[in-house]
Amino acid sequence: MFKSIIQLIACAATAATLTFSSIAYAAPQLEGQININTATAEQLELLPGIGPAMAKKIVDYRAAKPFGEPLQIVRIKGIGRKTFDRLKPMITVKGETTLREVSKDEFEAKASK
Repeated sequence: MFKSIIQLIACAATAATLTFSSIAYAAPQLEGQININTATAEQLELLPGIGPAMAKKIVDYRAAKPFGEPLQIVRIKGIGRKTFDRLKPMITVKGETTLREVSKDEFEAKASK
């Protein structure tokens, strides 16, 4: 029994190490801004922490009342001040949506300039 528990703990530790060190879980590099009044749900999902359900909430909210300023996104249940602070550099209520994922090579090339 003790040996089984040790093996289970070792397997769990190995799985956790592989999961958290995997490149697949690295956040994509983003460039540009997203207009939260005009972006599609798919575009909104590019934002960190915004999944399909939250994107739908944003689209539904703005259909009734467009955002006057980016801070108003905190009126949506599930988006608090911490999330807003993380999204702030990427969201706007004016202009077109230019937010896009930047490839690793492109990001590194820009960083080295």
